[in-house]
Amino acid sequence: MPPKKAAAPEKKTLLGRPSNNLKIGIVGVPNVGKSSFFNVLSKTDMAIARNYPYATIDPEEARIPVPDDRFDWLCETYKPTNRIPAFLTCIDIAGLTAGASTGAGLGNAFLSHVRAVDGIFQVIRAFDDAEVIHVEGDVNPTRDMEIIQTELRLKDIEWVEKHLDGLKKTGRSLGSSSLADKARKEEIATVEKVLKTIKDDQKDVRKAEWTNKEIDVVNGLQLLTAKSVTYLVNLSEKDYVRKKNKWLPKIKAWIDEHNPGDPLIPFSVALEERLVNMTDEERKEEETKIGAVSALPKITKAGYDSLELIRYFTCGPVEVRAWTIRKGTKAPQAAGVIHSDFENKFVCGEIMSYEDLREYGSEAAVKAAGKLRQQGKPYEMVDGDIAYWKAGA
Repeated sequence: MPPKKAAAPEKKTLLGRPSNNLKIGIVGVPNVGKSSFFNVLSKTDMAIARNYPYATIDPEEARIPVPDDRFDWLCETYKPTNRIPAFLTCIDIAGLTAGASTGAGLGNAFLSHVRAVDGIFQVIRAFDDAEVIHVEGDVNPTRDMEIIQTELRLKDIEWVEKHLDGLKKTGRSLGSSSLADKARKEEIATVEKVLKTIKDDQKDVRKAEWTNKEIDVVNGLQLLTAKSVTYLVNLSEKDYVRKKNKWLPKIKAWIDEHNPGDPLIPFSVALEERLVNMTDEERKEEETKIGAVSALPKITKAGYDSLELIRYFTCGPVEVRAWTIRKGTKAPQAAGVIHSDFENKFVCGEIMSYEDLREYGSEAAVKAAGKLRQQGKPYEMVDGDIAYWKAGA
């Protein structure tokens, strides 16, 4: 008998909401440059940048275009009337202080705003400025990071303990025969594991190993420590240009110890504020002069990637557009991002890769080379696919 085929490895379920419309929140202690960063990122003055804590109370929201050389090339090639890039939805959240988990400052409101986003840009202050007060009295980035992590964990512990208590109360009479009872027991075991992770092991939920069944339960809890974190270190312009700051090695060491693998991006709000109102030519000239470039494109891409988002393109003379989907999205659901009918009446997708179009130069040449593929419902989209959808009447 021929040998049995090895079973395909189980596809890993992603932590977080199963949605294509994900948001990233700007989080940090007060007066570290969050609102100023939001303003330069979104090129607005929507967020109030003030030199006192709690200047931001209601979260502001902006859609930031994601820089993409592929999108730019497609626009040059097709010369469309409309050009719509992918966007990252970004929210400015007010400062989080020590004791926020128990309601200190504006704690409960802020933590509910953090719960409503899917990933975190954690802004850390590593610049000295006597004019900008620090809520804790002095500049100490690792202490600030400790405060944020502690408050998010404490709130998660409170939330999980309450949830577990409710599950156990309704689970007292559970037998062992029915599937529903078995599922409830498994849910209780997973929630107990979550509690052990954040309370006893003192680890963020996103840093623990979970099975797909457990991830389904974890996702239902909407935990603060399950959200991805990208650390953004706000330096003085001088330190950013010379790529040197006394706090950077300590911040890196803290991340390696507590949350290994999380991205760390140094930037300077002071520099970004100078560059943001310049024309493209003026900005390039200034960047060449000082020997440093804006970090905003890198930050935007990092935030988008941290949410496990990818994009595919639809192209034509009328419009070139990037459509945002979550990694692992199948063809019908990807088509459904454009219109629900495309998903409900899905027939197939004609798909080519950006690389093939770039190599062959035109759709006709891609087709002639046999690189245009018809894909059905099981097809999993790849970042950079160019798609034409066919749907039933």
